[in-house]
Amino acid sequence: MRSLIVLALVGFGAQLVDGSLGMAYGVTSTTLLLAAGTNPAAASATVHLAEVGTTLASGVSHHRFGNVDWRVVRRIGVPGAVGAFAGATFLSWVSTEAAAPIMSGILLALGLYVLARFTFLDLPRHREGRPLGRRFLSPLGLVGGFVDATGGGGWGPIGTPAILASGRMEPRKVVGSIDTSEFLVSVAASAGFLVGIGHQVVVPGMALALLAGGLVAAPIAAWLVRLVPPRVLGSAVGGVIVLTNARTILESDVVSAVPGVLPTVLGVIAVLWIAAVAYSVRAHLKSRTIPTATLQPASVNEG
Repeated sequence: MRSLIVLALVGFGAQLVDGSLGMAYGVTSTTLLLAAGTNPAAASATVHLAEVGTTLASGVSHHRFGNVDWRVVRRIGVPGAVGAFAGATFLSWVSTEAAAPIMSGILLALGLYVLARFTFLDLPRHREGRPLGRRFLSPLGLVGGFVDATGGGGWGPIGTPAILASGRMEPRKVVGSIDTSEFLVSVAASAGFLVGIGHQVVVPGMALALLAGGLVAAPIAAWLVRLVPPRVLGSAVGGVIVLTNARTILESDVVSAVPGVLPTVLGVIAVLWIAAVAYSVRAHLKSRTIPTATLQPASVNEG
């Protein structure tokens, strides 16, 4: 009973982060299941089964708060579902651990770009005349869905930074659209696991506990993402990507063999991340005071 409560709390925290930043639910939950001794395929299958419910709730919540671009959902979600089904059946008979450091390196580079761009350059204004097209979203969804199913998570870490880096959508709509389209990915991945390994490897109790925590957090996260300024949200997303993938790389056999490297590097990254978010908050507050300051003299002169 205690373990199920802990899983529910993990599901709550993971969905709160995922619904606010567009990532981390699958990675967090899968990591816990693997630590408990669950095999990779069963862990990913259990998490994706829980995500069918959490992503549905998250999508409905984001829609109510106006955080979803349905055109983007269709263009990235359908290819994502295809990739997820293929990835789930693929994971049934082969491991993808060898590709993890390479993928983490790519994501780390994207994370650094997003972190720097939104910390120092703010968010370019989205132009309605320049929507994201299928040539960009379809391959992104296909790759993101495949990695998500084979790695137990990855839809958000791949889709969110790539769309943010394009500068064509405001962060809250990126997060809302990615979270909503993840429902299609979760359904397709669950179907793929049922075909590949059957239902007997799924842990129903764990899936329900994760689902329960996620359902409670989904509307809170959708409400929270509307309140966070785009510049601050962009810095926060970039930091999550950098920290998560830096840890994956540092936990490789070669690097982890050197004592003290992992906690030292992660500590430095965490400090820099906090500083970046603090800088973004300060810059945002400063930008809000500029119009007031510039309008004050004009009103005095007119009087």
